Amino acid sequence: MSQLPEWAVVIILGFIEGITEFLPISSTGHMLLAQNWLPHRQSETFLAVVQSGAVLAVITVFAGRVKAMLTKWKEPENRDFILKLGTAFVMTAIGGIALKKLGFRLEENAAPVAWATLIGGILILAIERAVRGKNLRDEVTWTVAIAIGAGQLLAVIFPGLSRSGSTILMALAMGVSRPKAAEFSFLLGIPTLLAAGAFKLISDPEPFNIPMLLLGTIVAAITAFAVVKWLLRFVQTHTFNVFGWYRIALGAIILLLANGK
Repeated sequence: MSQLPEWAVVIILGFIEGITEFLPISSTGHMLLAQNWLPHRQSETFLAVVQSGAVLAVITVFAGRVKAMLTKWKEPENRDFILKLGTAFVMTAIGGIALKKLGFRLEENAAPVAWATLIGGILILAIERAVRGKNLRDEVTWTVAIAIGAGQLLAVIFPGLSRSGSTILMALAMGVSRPKAAEFSFLLGIPTLLAAGAFKLISDPEPFNIPMLLLGTIVAAITAFAVVKWLLRFVQTHTFNVFGWYRIALGAIILLLANGK
């Protein structure tokens, strides 16, 4: 791996970001593995900004929905949906700022990330079992929106839990259909990831290579576009169980590697 040039490492990281950001499999866990194995380690600021590529993918996939919310926001249905997204986002933003003020820092040790990844996998299997055979609804109520905001904040506190995973599962556990839960989670990711990248740039400015940053962002955008399109089709006829088993395996692998050092 030491022979890889930096541009190749950036492409790999962008690819991983694009695949894992919106799948419920923990982008943090995958990035942790990649950063430990690859040369040319990238800064936290770099990784936070590259997430904006995944955001561009969601905006493109949901272009019609986003346009309707922006141009027809006075319509009751759109206004209600925007307020619910805004509430979930504000909960995360306020919670994140409070944690920052309290001196909270993301855990750099692999073990907590591995355990969060593994436990998240078990939760996926448990929730899917609990909702099996139930009639799920295509509606995100205010109660669900607030619960999703809480789930997203949990993902901030416990890296490896997965932002998309915690929000989708929270909605699913409360009776929301998989496609609708995924849609709300993806759209909530737009302000959340953009704000996280901007906050990182302002609060912890670190030097980075602009061409490499653009390369990683573009790769993440293209990859995330394909992944989001695929997942929206997948959840029409499948459960999230496969992601649960995958997370359990990934968490176990990270723990074994961490203990083997």
